[in-house]
Amino acid sequence: MFDTAAVRARVEVDLGALRANMETLCARVGDAAVMAVVKSDGYGHGAVTCAREALAAGASWLGTTTAEEALELRAAGLTARILCWLWVPGGPWREAIEADIDVSLGGMWALQEVTEAARAAGRPARVHLKAETGLSRNGVRPGEAWAEFVAAALRAQAEGLVRIVGLYSHFACADVPGHPSIAAQLTLFREMTAYAEEQGVRPEVRHLANSAAALTLPETHLDMVRIGIAMFGVSAGPGLGAPEEYGLRPVMSFRASLALVNQVPEGQGVSYGHYYVTAGETTLGLLPVGYADGVPRAASGSELVLVDGKRCTIAGRVAMDMCVVDLGGDTPPVGSEVVLFGPGDHGESTAADWAAACATIPYEIVTRIGARIPRVYLNPSA
Repeated sequence: MFDTAAVRARVEVDLGALRANMETLCARVGDAAVMAVVKSDGYGHGAVTCAREALAAGASWLGTTTAEEALELRAAGLTARILCWLWVPGGPWREAIEADIDVSLGGMWALQEVTEAARAAGRPARVHLKAETGLSRNGVRPGEAWAEFVAAALRAQAEGLVRIVGLYSHFACADVPGHPSIAAQLTLFREMTAYAEEQGVRPEVRHLANSAAALTLPETHLDMVRIGIAMFGVSAGPGLGAPEEYGLRPVMSFRASLALVNQVPEGQGVSYGHYYVTAGETTLGLLPVGYADGVPRAASGSELVLVDGKRCTIAGRVAMDMCVVDLGGDTPPVGSEVVLFGPGDHGESTAADWAAACATIPYEIVTRIGARIPRVYLNPSA
């Protein structure tokens, strides 16, 4: 059966831009190893394909949120080191150990579960101990809790059940230049890692820097940086400037085909609730994408969509499967290409423009595009 999905709409992923971004980022962090973070299906770009390209361009580690994401990379034949960091009780610890996947431990319960899985697997688990330094999310807090945790991990290592290969934490405000928490977290992380090393931990990697820190805080690079959103040419924070200021280019474009063009009179209500009423006689175009595809409902009424080289307003509420744009009297042919966002080279909106219109961050724009929108890969390395 002919697949019409790419005719209706598609996401184009420029793999040449991704590789160039990764090469730029690797050069920026110098001797630090680079972990390419491909969680959430590679921030919506496609985890397996983007992981391969990132490794080809200089990354040496991969990072995922869940074990399932990491196992998918292994199943695709990727042999690089992989770390996954979000676990709940009863997770697939043994499967991760047997697939040679590194796992994060952020609490005593996790250490207990991974040691049980290691016994069952008959091999040690590679683990990274997560220090809570100020994000107040997952991780072990400093002081007595950290001391007990490190001691327990070292006992498990002495039993041959784990191998402590990493010590790490995560910034809360690296995307806010000059925020006092940045220096405080770095200082605390150094203290916590120094304590662990005094007790006998010999980590392969200490890592703290995310994309924002990799770009702006060289003192945080340590042994490895974890780069996610920056690899895709998307801003790591509104206070950091545009991606091009760092030599990075957006990788994703979101395109659709114009499904219908109608001429309507002045005073015509458009879409649910008639929140948009035409100011005069005009033409309306139907786009076959809606919030189920990742077009934010909050973008209703914003001038974001490029049709025939002209920015057009989303007329009325974005619906689940479609939305309407005011073409201002123009009558482009049905089937014409419409650009929702892209790199901005031809006057189209960027993911950052959509984020600003929707009072959110670009991360949400690129990760929310639904699975029924096919990914089309341009400029692969092989």
